Amino acid sequence: MHDPLTCPGCAQPDLAFAPHDHSRCADDLLALAETQLAEGGQRLTPVRRRTLQILLEAHRAMGAYDVLERLAAEGFGHQPPVAYRALEFLEEHGLAHRIRRLNAFTACMHPGELHAPAFLICSVCNVVAEAPGVAVGLALGQAAKKLGFTVERTTVEALGLCPACALAEGPVRGVA
Repeated sequence: MHDPLTCPGCAQPDLAFAPHDHSRCADDLLALAETQLAEGGQRLTPVRRRTLQILLEAHRAMGAYDVLERLAAEGFGHQPPVAYRALEFLEEHGLAHRIRRLNAFTACMHPGELHAPAFLICSVCNVVAEAPGVAVGLALGQAAKKLGFTVERTTVEALGLCPACALAEGPVRGVA
């Protein structure tokens, strides 16, 4: 069962954009992932574990070939299916999300929780924050209903500037 008090993503939703002890963040999420999989009779194989660790190293989206490059350098194989199967498994079990805008993947900040996140993607550094998307989903559902449309799946991806890049860019760049 999801506990917002112990969920790293819920405890600090702005974590992706804030300086923090990332190894602790990654360790907490890896432990939650292991528990969730064990409860479902699944496990993290060495390549799945390493793939998740790579995604957890930073709050950035990574392409499958970037992950594959890292896996190959560490002796896990250099064929694309190695990375794609691991990423697919992680996505299937709610441990990673696909960021379609970037054709990349990011670790889920709320493993084991049924949720519909909104992804805030920095267009400069590719840092990805996973924000609650319930209100957006409800508004979209209401708009769709008025048109007789039934929403089956929603992915919300917002492109913009993280606080650090916005500060670096200064007032030159306008707000969209």
